[in-house]
Amino acid sequence: MRLVRCKYNSKFRWGILKGKNVVLLKEPPFSKIIRSKTSIPFHKLELCVPAEPTKIVLVGLNYRDHAAELNMPLPIDPVIFLKPPTSLLAHHQNIVLPAGVDRLDYEAELALVIRKEAKGISPDDAAKYILGYTCLNDVTARDVQKKDGQWTRAKSFDTFCPVGPWLETSFDASKSCVLCRLNGALRQRSMTSNLIFSIPYLVSFISRVMRLFPGDIISTGTPPGVGAMKPGDRVEVEICGIGVLENAVVSEK
Repeated sequence: MRLVRCKYNSKFRWGILKGKNVVLLKEPPFSKIIRSKTSIPFHKLELCVPAEPTKIVLVGLNYRDHAAELNMPLPIDPVIFLKPPTSLLAHHQNIVLPAGVDRLDYEAELALVIRKEAKGISPDDAAKYILGYTCLNDVTARDVQKKDGQWTRAKSFDTFCPVGPWLETSFDASKSCVLCRLNGALRQRSMTSNLIFSIPYLVSFISRVMRLFPGDIISTGTPPGVGAMKPGDRVEVEICGIGVLENAVVSEK
């Protein structure tokens, strides 16, 4: 099932994508899914980020082939960091290169959205707390990251967290491909079988650090091939079995 979040009659609504139409839900899908009788052509809707997070938790260096590319040892524990909800960006919206940033990088990632409150859960129970999976681009001001010596500012600018286009609820996250294309050229490719820490382990680990709420986002790390993008570029993050998240890059006015 593909869940979309959209604007309809100037209000945020959730729906189910069925062919070329979206069947609107009566309420957000976190506790239960209740279909309404309203069906809207998909092309008439404005897609929004398919999540309502209090926080966005990301994982650094979680692909074996990415660690090999960087000639770095595998981490003992997941390295986690946060992006603010103000960094969120929907499918087809523009990534803005801030004034003063010289190097802007793409990082294609598989992300998930939490379905219900989670604290201290076990890996065996993690699937019960996942609403669905989506594509995420962990946009990073690489020169700022190197200057600061830590990640917060470099990853937190407005528009630095594109997510979408929808949530896929029926998805095998253990063996899917993660791709990134820049202006149509393949730049990143790996399989989720290369993850150092599995998704159930990550959800459990993060829930032992911080309480997770419905709508929160967890992103699972990026494959090798991270690189720069510039204004005028078009970047696509594709997760096989989910879809393609596409955004253009523009300069800050």
